Amino acid sequence: MINLLYCGNEKVFDGVLTSLLSIAMRDPKKDAYNVTILTMNLTRLNPDYTSISDKLIAFLDKVVKRYNPESSVRKVDVTDLYEQYLGHSPNEGCYCSPYTLLRLLADKIEGMPDTFLYLDADIMFNRDIHLLTDFDVGPYEFAASNDHYGKFLINPHYINAGVIYFNMAKCRKTGLFEKARGWINKKKLVFADQSAIIRSRTKWKLMPQRFNDQRGLNKHTVVRHFSKRLYYFPYPKARNIKQWHIDDVHRVLHYHQFDDIYEVYLKDKAAYEAE
Repeated sequence: MINLLYCGNEKVFDGVLTSLLSIAMRDPKKDAYNVTILTMNLTRLNPDYTSISDKLIAFLDKVVKRYNPESSVRKVDVTDLYEQYLGHSPNEGCYCSPYTLLRLLADKIEGMPDTFLYLDADIMFNRDIHLLTDFDVGPYEFAASNDHYGKFLINPHYINAGVIYFNMAKCRKTGLFEKARGWINKKKLVFADQSAIIRSRTKWKLMPQRFNDQRGLNKHTVVRHFSKRLYYFPYPKARNIKQWHIDDVHRVLHYHQFDDIYEVYLKDKAAYEAE
């Protein structure tokens, strides 16, 4: 059983669906997945910040069970926990959204397993997930890869928090999540939750870039992270192409490695909308 964690509201549907399909379709073992999605209602900040619907969760649960009947998707509404531990912090208006902070509540969630893989919604697996989850995270709080730009601009060991393999048992002992929440409540951080995790870590493992590739895609890439990227031609500009922007993935990035997944995704999305 592989344990996965996502965070977000209704708008993560396309990302989580494509991500889960990529995991299931690239897994030769057809393993079972225990998927937790943390969500909340924060309409006091933005009318669009509503919890994921039970209908969406039921649909995603049906999708993962198609590949292994023992798989499951559960929703955990952490509105109360958020308001208690992170509400009105200096980082509520962070660069993404306050939903990125929800992973910092993982130690407060009942039933969280000893190890789990946190994933941003804008990632897809190009190869077998076991290449990542077979890594022994026992001695560490977590394992993560470099941030592509941060390793040059900030620190050679600066990580990207979009793909983190957590050892919850170790994190509870060191107080990683509690310390990270302290940073969130203490001061405005440039990259909010990512900065808080980096400042709070005690013992961690740096994984090769192929486990969180934010720039390219080749046969060795295990995880492709569709994060914002700088393009230099015909003039420097930043573009934020996500995996569900299929036309741009084809036309700009020239990726066709995920076309089999896109075929299933479009059918599933149409079925969900028809419901």
